[in-house]
Amino acid sequence: MKWLITGGAGFIGTNVVRRLLTEGHEVIVVDNLSRRGVRENLRSLQENFQFNFIPGDVRDADSLSKIFTSHPDTDVVVHLAAQVAVTDSIVNPANDFEINAAGTLKLCETMRQRVPEAILLYASTNKVYGALSHLNLIEGKSRYVLPDNPYGISEKESMDFYTPYGCSKGAAEQYVRDYARTYGLRTVSFRQSCIYGPHQFGLEDQGWVAWFTIAAKLGKPIKIYGNGKQVRDLLFVDDLVECYVRAVARIEQCNGKIYNIGGGASNACSLLELIDHLETLSAQEIKYSVEDWRPGDQRIFICDVRKALNDFGWQPTTPMTEGLGRLSQWVHDSEAIIRSVIDG
Repeated sequence: MKWLITGGAGFIGTNVVRRLLTEGHEVIVVDNLSRRGVRENLRSLQENFQFNFIPGDVRDADSLSKIFTSHPDTDVVVHLAAQVAVTDSIVNPANDFEINAAGTLKLCETMRQRVPEAILLYASTNKVYGALSHLNLIEGKSRYVLPDNPYGISEKESMDFYTPYGCSKGAAEQYVRDYARTYGLRTVSFRQSCIYGPHQFGLEDQGWVAWFTIAAKLGKPIKIYGNGKQVRDLLFVDDLVECYVRAVARIEQCNGKIYNIGGGASNACSLLELIDHLETLSAQEIKYSVEDWRPGDQRIFICDVRKALNDFGWQPTTPMTEGLGRLSQWVHDSEAIIRSVIDG
């Protein structure tokens, strides 16, 4: 099949591209190369694979039109290009909207006009649920717990956009869904939760699992915002890529639908617990400082992934300890590149 990946040189995109090219698919990578580390990811891909790279930005409708006019036989579009940090959205909400909401709308409209038979996979976020402050929450010794939600949060939970990032991603998700209902575009949206793995040049503001792992290795300062007991379900990136592939294979079952995609209850971890894991992996103490809570930071979010299992046979298969070991190995093997990116 012919796949087009927006944001294809980013963390998730790089892992998607590697999987697809290894399996013999034709791949087009579209990226404006604005994010830290993407040039290194692109260079690594180009050194190991043959594919078509097109510099492009989803905010440019004319550019999108030219891309799809040149590739009218595109089978699948994986839309990963985005502004991804809640903190950046608060600083510059207009830019966040232009990339996430307007850019996604332009992509949907261009696909409707140029490649109406193609499948669109959209990477949404658990932030569309807001702070979830109404849930029954128990504070334990090292983490928060949701006693009434043993499987996590399902897609039946009401949306409550919070922060400009939540608004822009949520608005984009609803456009993707409605283009399936109104125009017949084949789409699937994934409300993703805490994806981690190799080729992730994490930041303090986004990609915290990778950032903690990198900072611990490089001796960089680590800050915890809040009390460190906030919980996320960690999903190894290979499992996410498998989710995309399975959804395409079962598109008739999941067309127009939205899924919570994360590591599930068995891969839930608090910030404090992650530090403990990393200390075990590195056999050294990891020091950190504590800051105030940040706006929109959910105390806990764990995906209930049973809908994805029921509709297209997907569930996480990489245990958190294995995934963290593989991430740590990549950080070790790529230390020189990571240092140049962070310090450069």
